[in-house]
Order: sequence, then structure tokens, then C-alpha cells
Amino acid sequence: MPAPLPNEVEALRAIIAAQAAELEAERRRREASETELAAAKAGLVAKALEMEKLKIQLARLRRMQFGSSSEKIAREIEQLELSLEDLEATTAAEATMAGAELLPTAPLEGAPEARARAGRRKLPEHLPRTEIVHAPHDACPSCGGTLRKVGEDVTEVLDYIPARFTVIRHVRPALSCRCCEGMVQAPMPSLPIERGLPSAGLLAHVLIAKYCDHLPLYRQSAIYAREGVELERSLLADWVGKAAALMAPLANAIAQHVLAGSVLHADDTPVPVLEPGRGKTKTGRLWVYLRDERPHAGQGPPAVLYRYTPDRKGEHPQRELAGFRGHLHADGYGGFDALYDGGRIAEVACMAHVRRKFFDEHVETGSPLAAEVLKRIGVLFDIERSLVGLSAEERSLLRQAKARPALDELAAFLDATLLRIPGKGDLAKAIRYARSRWTALTRYVDDGRLELSNNAAERAIRPLAIGRRNWMFAGSDAGGERAAAIYTITQTAKLNGRDPQAYLRDVLDRIADHPINRITDLLPWNIVQMP
Repeated sequence: MPAPLPNEVEALRAIIAAQAAELEAERRRREASETELAAAKAGLVAKALEMEKLKIQLARLRRMQFGSSSEKIAREIEQLELSLEDLEATTAAEATMAGAELLPTAPLEGAPEARARAGRRKLPEHLPRTEIVHAPHDACPSCGGTLRKVGEDVTEVLDYIPARFTVIRHVRPALSCRCCEGMVQAPMPSLPIERGLPSAGLLAHVLIAKYCDHLPLYRQSAIYAREGVELERSLLADWVGKAAALMAPLANAIAQHVLAGSVLHADDTPVPVLEPGRGKTKTGRLWVYLRDERPHAGQGPPAVLYRYTPDRKGEHPQRELAGFRGHLHADGYGGFDALYDGGRIAEVACMAHVRRKFFDEHVETGSPLAAEVLKRIGVLFDIERSLVGLSAEERSLLRQAKARPALDELAAFLDATLLRIPGKGDLAKAIRYARSRWTALTRYVDDGRLELSNNAAERAIRPLAIGRRNWMFAGSDAGGERAAAIYTITQTAKLNGRDPQAYLRDVLDRIADHPINRITDLLPWNIVQMP
């Protein structure tokens, strides 16, 4: 029962005032929510118009493709295909994150292939079917009576088993009770995309093909068509955008784990991106932040975080690492310098970068002095190979006994050599670069958690270099951000010995119903693999 009201007039007035304030606050929250929804819908409409404009340009180029400049036109078509693919995926992701249905694309007057979006399409009859029957209770849950079948609902989703398509039929018999005539039916299992065609397995395959096997969606669409399954690029882009939005909390959980470490490796690589409306490319950046304690037998699971930025300004890593405390392996990029002020982050320089400068000098000039430096640096790397997997304490002791004397001899040799050679030559520049960073280069000797080089970050960058064409001419920065999130998930799965496609399938099969406050259960080192 509600508490009795007080008899005093002032107390009653206070209660009424509090209720009025609460109602006013609720009204303001509702108005703010409606404003945000209206803005989101307006943004989706703008993107729909932009997509139709790109489709018109594509149709015009296809009509022009035959002729002396057909190769150039084919390249422009490829650029527009990738741009349109990225825009469609961005629209789907924004609609999913806003909690709104994707607005149907209203074709512009005269647009090619203009047609209203149909409802849920019928899947090809020639595909094999696998039926999963979701039977309800054996007895009526209301009265315990015997149930009889009166009908069923069938929902078909398109699945992908490597090398072939198949159809899963979710059959849910509808039963009625002979005693009380109550109706009973098992609920429909949740799908990664509500009312969508793809299963978790097919979504995982599309994502892996795009981001790990470097197949843009328009090429995947052509491959699937040869198998008798028509999946337009726009539909695949819609799936990619929605799947990326669905897994965004998982990518954020990996980011939190990475930045909670005490030692990080960082690097970046350029990414060409098509500027909207201009047909030209600009250069964005993909950054990598790696946490890997395996070389010194640490207990933290390995994980890698990728971030996309539209430029290489130092504010980006500075903002990303604002809460980080510890040691940072990085190259000599000036954007990192502000992080080292105040002692919150200690710089660990890369001996591989130093070695590269002497290697280039030796290749170009055959300098015996450069060859001697390479030999001495090689000794340091030989020492490190013997320490992989040992504890941090053991590594530190062995480095002080073996690497410290070798480093001291190398420093003396560099100083002596610098006095004997022209001061403006490339060899002298390489020596001055090494000696100016000597404290950061030798910091690893006294801390077994640190490494001689930043090669671990460069290895994490390598898959991005291979897959750049997936983001080239992306049409916006959103494609780079989405690629970074998917790579964060798939490459972290690889670091933990997980097959990325099987892992994505498991995640996408569960994440729609998974409590957000338990997202860490789905991390590669925590998830219990499904049978």
C-alpha cells in the first residue's frame, strides 16, 4: 500500500512540487529524444540521396565504358563502387546505433535500377534446407494438459558453411491444450539482424572476406551470384554496417583491456580515402596499439587496438593514451613527444628503426663502417631471441650480463666513428639519430617487460597494408573507423589462437541478446566456444 499522506499543508505542497518537477524533467527528456531521432532521420535521408547520386554516376560510367579510355573508366567505376559500398554500410550502422529502422532509399527521378525496396525476400528453392524445430513444453504451462499441434510458423535465414550456401529453417510448431485450449509456441531465436536474412555464420563470412581476405563487397556479390544466390552489394553493405554497430561494445571492451596494460607498442600507417564529392583521395591514418605480454611470460591476454583518424596530428595518439600509464614502444614521430612530458609515460625507442638507417647506407655505399654497426646490432637481436618466454626478472638479469656490455661497446664505436667521417653524410646522420635516442633505446635492458624493437607493432600493421584497397576511395572517414573496429576484434582473436571466422560466428550468434554489462564474457580469451 502507498504511504499515507501527511496532514500538514506545507508537506503536501512539497510533494506536489516534487512531482511537478519530475514530470517537467520527463517532458524535457522526451523532447530531447525526439529531437535526436529527427536529426538521425534527417541524416539518413541525406545519405540516401547521396547514394542515389552515386548510383546515377555509376550507370552513366557503365554506358561510357566501351571505347579507347575504357580502362580509365573502369577504374572510376571501381572507385565509385567502393565509395557507395562504404556509404551504405555507414547508413546501416548509424540506423542500428540510433535504434531506428533503416529508412527505405527513395530513388531519385531518373535513377537507374529504381525500384521500391521489397519486403523480406524469398530464398532460392535450390538451396538445401536444415530444419531446427523449436518445440515448446511437453504439457500446457497453464494447466498441465496435453498439447496438440494446430499450426506452425517458419522463418528462413540464409546461412553460409565454408564453400557452400545452405538454408536453416526455424520451425516453431503452434500447439493448443486439449483441456483449456490455451496456445503454446516456442519463441523465435534471436537473429544478429532482426528480421534479416543472414545467419551469424554468413555475416562472419562476409566480414572475414572483406577485412581479412581483402574482397570488397561488390566482388563478393559477383562470387555469390555465380553460386545462384543474388546478394546485391547494397544488401551486403547493410549487413556489414549493422554487424559493426552490433559489435561496437566488444571492440570498446578490447580497447579498455589494451589500454589497461603497463607496456604498449604503437605505430601507424597511411590509408588513402576518397574525399566525398571531389573524386580525389586524401590520406588518413590507421593507428595500432598492441598489448602483448607473452614474450616475458606475462599473464595478461594479448590484444590489439586499431584506430582510424583523418590525419596524422599528434592530438590523436595523445587523446587515445590520455589515461595510459607505463612504457610506450614507438618510433621517433614527434606527435608522441608530448606523452613523455611529466614522466607519466616512458619512451622505449626501436632498435630496428636505427638498424634500418645503417642498412640503407650499407646497401647504397657498401660502407664497411655501416656493416660493422649492423653486425653489432645483430648481436643484440641474437641475445633477445634466446630470452623469449622467460620471466621479466630472468630477462633483465641476462640482459644486464650480456646486452649491457654489447651496448656500451656499440656506443663507443659510434662515437669514435662520428669523429672520422664527414659530418653531413647519411652515415653521420644515422649515428647522431641513434645517439640522440640512446636512453630510450637502452631502457629495455633494466626492465624485462620491454623489447629491443617495436617489430611487434609493425607485424600488427602488416594486415592493414595488405588490405588498404578495402578502404581506398571509401568516400568518408566512417569506412576507416569501421575497418579499425573489425580489425580490433579479428586480429585480437588471432593473437589468442582463435579462428577469426569461427569466433565472429560465435559472437554474432550471441551478442544481440547478451547483457551489455557482461560484454567481457565475449572477449576471445573468455568466450566459451559453441558446439
